[in-house]
Amino acid sequence: MSAQHTPVGVAMNPRSHLRLLYEGNPMGFIVEQAGGIASDGNCRMLEIEPAEVHQKLPVFVGSRDDMNELLSYSNAIPGYGIR
Repeated sequence: MSAQHTPVGVAMNPRSHLRLLYEGNPMGFIVEQAGGIASDGNCRMLEIEPAEVHQKLPVFVGSRDDMNELLSYSNAIPGYGIR
């Protein structure tokens, strides 16, 4: 099975319990290096400036196509700013 036909999907954790500096950013970096998108529902994970060392946030990662589809739903998860 080639990489073009491998099902990828989206991994989501809409609850804010992953730490940005220790879990969110490293995961986001790897996903983006692999050609995917990592977001907190509002912006790219790697563009977020931490407000505190143990800042927690929701995490949405996946292939570029799947994440663009998810981010196109303005009301996918009420209360989370997915745009």
